[in-house]
Amino acid sequence: MIKTRFAPSPTGRMHVGNLRTALYSYLIARHADGKFMLRIEDTDQERFVEGATDIIYRTLKEAGMTIDEGPDNDGGVGPYVQSERVKIGIYQKYAEKLIEQGNAYYCFCTKERLDSLKTTVNGKEYAMYDKHCLSLSREEVEEKLAAGTPYVIRLNVPREGTTTFSDEIYGDITVDNAELDDMILIKSDGYPTYNFANVIDDHLMGITHVVRGNEYLSSSPKYNLLYDAFGWEVPVYVHCPLITDEEHHKLSKRSGHSSFEDLLEQGFLSEAIVNYTALLGWNPTDNQEILSLDELIAAFDYRKINKSPAVFDITKLKWMNGEYIKKMPFDAFMEKALPYIRETVTRPMDPEKLGALAQSRIEIFPDIKELLDFFESVPEYDISLYQHKKMKTTPELSLDVLKAVRPVLAETEDYSNDALYELLKNFAADNGWKNGQVMWPIRTAVSGKAMTPGGATQLMEILGKEESLDRIDRAIEKLSHEK
Repeated sequence: MIKTRFAPSPTGRMHVGNLRTALYSYLIARHADGKFMLRIEDTDQERFVEGATDIIYRTLKEAGMTIDEGPDNDGGVGPYVQSERVKIGIYQKYAEKLIEQGNAYYCFCTKERLDSLKTTVNGKEYAMYDKHCLSLSREEVEEKLAAGTPYVIRLNVPREGTTTFSDEIYGDITVDNAELDDMILIKSDGYPTYNFANVIDDHLMGITHVVRGNEYLSSSPKYNLLYDAFGWEVPVYVHCPLITDEEHHKLSKRSGHSSFEDLLEQGFLSEAIVNYTALLGWNPTDNQEILSLDELIAAFDYRKINKSPAVFDITKLKWMNGEYIKKMPFDAFMEKALPYIRETVTRPMDPEKLGALAQSRIEIFPDIKELLDFFESVPEYDISLYQHKKMKTTPELSLDVLKAVRPVLAETEDYSNDALYELLKNFAADNGWKNGQVMWPIRTAVSGKAMTPGGATQLMEILGKEESLDRIDRAIEKLSHEK
């Protein structure tokens, strides 16, 4: 059975790259009717952020990714939190086993000595450990341990030969062992390093497929050395391409939309975020772009993930989000839209009518403000808005139309859209004007905008008789003074 895992560190909000890792791991498992596991990797205590574990759970839940095994759902291979695994000595036991085999060793070097090994090449600092402590005798090691001398445990990487690592996306990658440092397995605080804990846990927990970012490709040969040292089977590795911003720089917090929660706060729907994230490095064979989570599960083939960097295009995501908003059941749409509507329009108007105008015209929910703000008050505008060449409308003609139509609108009591449209259509015909020559001035008068989410009669129905007439009066006054 295929078993994948998502193993985040609780260091804050979930970056889009981490979300994609979780999603691809989830899709691989679900596509093959396998298991999806959550493991919390909190071995880096300095970067631990209080409440970040809750963010991980909340993000997975809102994204629709159900967990088969994890801290709250023991599948028999727990604990699923690495700090808890440290307490029961799992990593120390396997590190000591490597020491017994000659594949690892205690290192007692001080920070000062390690700093002396660093060299700078082209402005970058490099350090290659010189295996100094490997030459210590057993007696010397035991003496230092008995004295409580601080230590780390390092992997004894052979200096000769090569190590080959196989990845499903990037193929076989071979490196000279001479280029590999003796990486630390157990830190001086007793915690395992990320790389060591990953290998131990993935094996003990039965993980068959490991998904992660391609920034870990350079570390991968060391994983193979560990698997070989233990005599364990290497899992299938899937390294995903880098995610960049529109300027082809690595997507960072500075972009303002690098995390799942950032995007939710900016008015994106979780379904659209998940859909778009799935396409950051992968596409279905039929090039369909709008896919539900179930459709993603059915279509996903990790062998089709691209090598080249994926560009996070916020404009494309907004378009996709708009498509999802259009398809929402109206009640669900209103539940999310209502806070934005109430913040934008405080006048006593039917919010559902405002929502009906907005649903097919916004890409993210904050767009509601710019779309509907004229219902609260008419913005300052230039009378050139009344000029429309196609409809042969001018400010002068608009003033004549508004003066003539004002008493007609004052006499009618039915301000429903259909009744107003029929009234104005007949009014235009009776006066020898085209429909547009009547509707355009009225729409401009009641909105003060060149583009609105509805026609003149739709806007008047929502505004109501008193407010519509008041705005037409002010337009007449404006045109009279500025013509």
